[in-house]
Parts: sequence; structure tokens; C-alpha cells
Amino acid sequence: MADNDNTLILETTQGEVTIEMRPDLAPGHVARIKELVREGFYDGIVFHRVIDGFMAQTGCPHGTGTGGSGQKLKAEFNAEPHVRGTVSMARAANPDSGDSQFFICFDDARFLDKQYTVWGKVTSGMENVDKIKRGEPVQNPDKIVKARMAADAA
Repeated sequence: MADNDNTLILETTQGEVTIEMRPDLAPGHVARIKELVREGFYDGIVFHRVIDGFMAQTGCPHGTGTGGSGQKLKAEFNAEPHVRGTVSMARAANPDSGDSQFFICFDDARFLDKQYTVWGKVTSGMENVDKIKRGEPVQNPDKIVKARMAADAA
């Protein structure tokens, strides 16, 4: 049975995506993402960097990959592999520069293992992630229409 307190639902322009959050792997990241979701931060945010065979990245309020919520997170690198459906935190060169941007892996990206904070896994709707428009930057990008926690969706 799903843990509604740790189930994130993204309504995207391509359909619904359900993510099982992993506070056992990255408690600080999961807590911060829940705060941002409940503030409505992710609503309307585009997938600004989408690389075929690699990943779809979102979470920048500017839609360019240059912004965040303004609160940097301490890295919580873990041994969870970057495979199809893995949800992981984007960051700059500094390991402790993750903020609000995250990505969903289309395929295995094991070269990222232990260098990025894995905090979740897509449990349903991966076919909708696969439909997200590609590009760097993406022309007329897909977006998160609404993000919500399953526990709040009663």
C-alpha cells in the first residue's frame, strides 16, 4: 500500500506521474520538496532541460535552469542507482547546491550514482514522462500543471 505522506503526484501536460518519495534515503530533500509542493511552488513550472535517453529536468521558476527557491540543501548522496524512473536532485558544481530543481531518468544513468541525491522513484505514469518534449532549451515545453501530496488530495 502506498504511503500517502510520501507520495507525490505531478499533474503534467502529458498526464499524471506518481512518485514514491524516499525519506529513508534523503530526509532533508524530501522534507523540502514537500514544503515546496504545499506552497504551490511547482505549479506551472516547465520541464526546461529534456535530453532523450537521459532525463527530464524541472523545478526552475524562470524556466531556464538558472533559478530555484533560494534555499540550498546539503547533499544527501546515497547508493540508490540512477535507473529508469529514478528521481534525483539537480545541482551545480558544488555538491551542496541542490535547491528546487530535480530530474527524472528516462534510462539508466549510473555515471551519476553517489554524486546526486536520489530522493524518489516513479511508481506510475512513466509513459507520461516518456512523452515530455525534448530540448535544451525545450521549445513550447511541457510543464507541471499541479503538484500535490497524495495525503493532501483527499
